[in-house]
Amino acid sequence: MLINKNVPKLPIKVIQFGEGNFLRAFVDWMIHQMNTQNLFNGQIAVVQPLANGLTELLEEQQCAYTHYLKGIKNGQPYEEHYINRSIQTTINPYKNFDTFLNLAAIETADIIVSNTTEAGIEFKATDKFSDNENLTFPGKLTRLLYERYNLVQGDESKGFLLLPCELIDNNADRLKECVLKYIELWALPEDFSTWIINANQFCNTLVDRIVPGYPKDTIKEIWNELGYKDQLVVESELFNLWVIEGDESIKKAFPADKAGCNLLVVDDVTPYKQRKVRILNGAHTSMVPIALLNGQTTVREAIETPLIESYLNKVLFDEIMPTLPLPKKEIETFAAEVIERFKNPFIKHYLLSISLNSMSKYRTRVLPSLTSYLDNEGQLPKGLVAALASYIVFYRGTYKEMTFETKDNPDILVLYENLWGNWDGTDLGLKHIVETILGFEANWQGNLNHIPGLTELVTSYVIIILESSIDSLLKGSVIV
Repeated sequence: MLINKNVPKLPIKVIQFGEGNFLRAFVDWMIHQMNTQNLFNGQIAVVQPLANGLTELLEEQQCAYTHYLKGIKNGQPYEEHYINRSIQTTINPYKNFDTFLNLAAIETADIIVSNTTEAGIEFKATDKFSDNENLTFPGKLTRLLYERYNLVQGDESKGFLLLPCELIDNNADRLKECVLKYIELWALPEDFSTWIINANQFCNTLVDRIVPGYPKDTIKEIWNELGYKDQLVVESELFNLWVIEGDESIKKAFPADKAGCNLLVVDDVTPYKQRKVRILNGAHTSMVPIALLNGQTTVREAIETPLIESYLNKVLFDEIMPTLPLPKKEIETFAAEVIERFKNPFIKHYLLSISLNSMSKYRTRVLPSLTSYLDNEGQLPKGLVAALASYIVFYRGTYKEMTFETKDNPDILVLYENLWGNWDGTDLGLKHIVETILGFEANWQGNLNHIPGLTELVTSYVIIILESSIDSLLKGSVIV
């Protein structure tokens, strides 16, 4: 087993909500790069955001893990790996909430990063100050910030730089809004709200690096190559981009650009986010259910299937790109790069891994393109609608002889289970399922049945998928 031997402890400078593959292969990689060049000289305290997580495994390996970077460099296949030791300690607030709050007392900690998925930044009016481990991520963050506020007696020089990595629009603004709502809900001091606003810098961000799941299929070969067992091996592509909205003080606090990382500080992250979320993430999210129902299991396998590649090209170039208010040449180049990145021969990116929390992902990554296309063209984009119909079938958990493990918020999983469990086998029953899903406002933040023609088109596509095949749907209705 990999053991983190003889590594001097550095000051904890970062509190990180999330211990999954992405943060460890992106933010923690940047911190490793900076530390090896004596540019940061700080480590991370990781907070496990969900009840089930990886902190126990991290502690077993003394917070060390191996990171493989794979891709094409200077036209040639390239691969490197190293041991990342940027994490110093982990905290599971579901077991040790007081230890979590004690992070506020670490004077050197002045940066907070997070990646709790699109569904993670939420406010629940039913949350109580005393709920502790059962609070949402913003609720826990509010408790942590309140602890810091009290410890420093409102000193406005002792706040945090907050860099959320969740792929939602204005992620930091949304997070700050949730924190302020919790302060109001819990009747915390008005001076605390002032401290949040004046002492803390909430920066909207955009992150971009393809990071697949744990390489379970090749892990034994990897262990043989390494000469030790590492239960937390993470792989990623070479490409990286972190765009942060703010001023140059961010680069002083987090000088990843000096370490060779692609970090940009800009006045407005919106154009970068639109391009990346709508094209790269939108393509991922649209392709996943189509490819899974067609029998593929990885992104590369899907993109090398002619039918799926044709579908993806239609969605990207005909339905998503025309809705973006960006220079045509710029987005065409970016889209072509995305397809090349999907074809990376060294990355095994499982479609099921991408399918986590697909309902909220469709809302944030795909729905804006769908509605913009309808506004511009006066008709629905068939490819994006096909993806939505395919998700409804995918969430049934079975299709033909295939079974799928769906992972999403409990309320969404229960909704699908009840709807499909009570389906009477009729087309009218399918329309009821579609109407109920499209009307689930807790996910969509509105009722999608109000979009002209959407209910009918989704229902017709679901019928074709169930009665025939995804192949028939694409060839007969979508790729025309």
